[in-house]
Amino acid sequence: MSMFQIHPIVMGTKVFDKSMMTYQYGNGQTYVIPIYCWYLEGGDQKILVDTGEMSPILSEDRQHALGGRIYTFEQGLEKWNLKPEDIDIVIHTHLHNDHCENDFKCRNAAIYVHEKELEAIHNPHPLDYRYLADYIEEVEENGQIQVVMEDREIVPGIRVMHTPVHSRGGLTVLVETAKGRAAITGFCVIKENFYPPAEIRAMEMDVIPPGTHVNVYESYDIMLKIKEIADILLPLHEPEFARVDTV
Repeated sequence: MSMFQIHPIVMGTKVFDKSMMTYQYGNGQTYVIPIYCWYLEGGDQKILVDTGEMSPILSEDRQHALGGRIYTFEQGLEKWNLKPEDIDIVIHTHLHNDHCENDFKCRNAAIYVHEKELEAIHNPHPLDYRYLADYIEEVEENGQIQVVMEDREIVPGIRVMHTPVHSRGGLTVLVETAKGRAAITGFCVIKENFYPPAEIRAMEMDVIPPGTHVNVYESYDIMLKIKEIADILLPLHEPEFARVDTV
């Protein structure tokens, strides 16, 4: 079985109220989150988790807040001597637009997406305004989409697990590394969601669900399960990973 290194690359940002990440906590606090594309290095295939924003805001203020550089898709891949056409596999945590805007550039990639995300992007609820089918229509027409219907192995050392926390078809990506099993969460959280401050733990809460969720009770339980099975937790929007090349 292959062992992988995980390279987080910032390919976008958002600035919003912290409670968008931490349910009923952090209201009124302005917070900057990175939008990552994760390069999984190992084995004989070039694998990405998500593809980030097509036209990220390259703001010095946002880079200062994160403590790391913001890249365009091409710049971020070039850092690892890659081009979009070199990518063999893209695994999607979900299909909100900021996670899939560069899919069309990966013209040689098989793109793994949960079936419920495909349903949502083609028939979104009015609350699901983050789904924009324009970003995946080209790869669908090219036959690149690989539909995921159950927990499964993608390649040896990489599995996906259905985790409907932030969206109905969220996929957490489990990656075997030299330091243990890493979980790139299939839902939009930061480290504080998994390791709440003392005032939250005092209310007997072991995790904080994300501010945007499908079912808050189920989200809580799924997060506990991910926390239990992972040796390394990689919350999907944790800012600290913007400051490192390799997890």
